[in-house]
Amino acid sequence: MIKVKITSKNFGETAVLRDIQFEVAAGETVAIVGRSGIGKSTLLKLIAGTDTSFTGTIDCSKSRSIVFQEPTLLPWRTTLQNITLVHETLSLSAARDALARVGIAGKDDMFPGQLSLGQQRRLSLARAFAGRPDVLIMDEPFVSLDTETASEMISLTEKLIRDTRPATVFVTHSEDEAQRLGDRILKLSGSPATLV
Repeated sequence: MIKVKITSKNFGETAVLRDIQFEVAAGETVAIVGRSGIGKSTLLKLIAGTDTSFTGTIDCSKSRSIVFQEPTLLPWRTTLQNITLVHETLSLSAARDALARVGIAGKDDMFPGQLSLGQQRRLSLARAFAGRPDVLIMDEPFVSLDTETASEMISLTEKLIRDTRPATVFVTHSEDEAQRLGDRILKLSGSPATLV
């Protein structure tokens, strides 16, 4: 589902990534760890296709969803609209089911600003999984959550991944999160960063 072969990624004269190569199969979750600023989010942007300025090749299904560090929700749209606007062919019933799967059933007409941070993260997950993507990309999806909420969110994400079986790549600063959610853990190290 995902084949990554990056020879180099530079920002101007600064080399950021070098000789990155790995694959992720359908239903597999790969965690990427490394110190802050090493290039984890940059790598995710390359995989997501939002940054195409690099040397190498990335083969990745076009059916993909991205969960960002901060919930990128439309504040002027309801929870239900935040799902149906992204997935235009999704029925209202299926969108409500997506909300129910993440534990925020009955909040169809609420706006993101009326939800707690944990509920906003749940809405982001509902939106990501509603279209049953082949590829899931997550950039520190549990950051800024208290320990109990983060644990609940990891359990929820594990269940959604089991049900949907996308090829998943996620970045985390937490070794515990990586161990719990990842089938494999890849570590970025060095300057420019490479996998170790």
